[in-house]
Amino acid sequence: MKNRIIIIVALAITIISCNQKNKQEETVKIESTSEVVTQSSFSIDEIVKNYLAIKNSLANDDSDAAADAGKALLETMAKTSMEKVSADQMEAYMSISDDAKEHAEHIGSNAGKIDHQREHFVMLSKDMNDLIQLFGTSQKLYLDFCPMADDNKGAVWISETKEITNPYFGKDMATCGSIKKEF
Repeated sequence: MKNRIIIIVALAITIISCNQKNKQEETVKIESTSEVVTQSSFSIDEIVKNYLAIKNSLANDDSDAAADAGKALLETMAKTSMEKVSADQMEAYMSISDDAKEHAEHIGSNAGKIDHQREHFVMLSKDMNDLIQLFGTSQKLYLDFCPMADDNKGAVWISETKEITNPYFGKDMATCGSIKKEF
């Protein structure tokens, strides 16, 4: 009789443990699924497209085109709908985007001052890297690095090609840099 009670208690504990484990797995599955839905519902692709236009303009030493692209990026970021972003992502996005908007505005309002535009591009590139880390991207992108940019402190930028086209030195040092990461 005593053995039966011990077996029944052990069996009951096993059943309860299994049920709790299944509930935990269901919770994890639900959380993971909702996270994927959130990430796929919100896209920064248009923001990245405008950023790449700035990068390509600076790589071609075209300050006027960089200014136009900076204005376009600022406009795109201002009209980006945040309805499908989670609360945690919203806070991070707002912090990054406020900074990125400031740099895009400087690039946009300083046509003819390519050195000033490039200074702001250093910080804008960090912001873009943060946005891509936060939301991902549907496009294959590369994180490039130039050790001589930003007064030899080094600086990153995002590129859509494996070919290095340095936005910090333009045509003078077009291939200076290396790929640090692939997104």
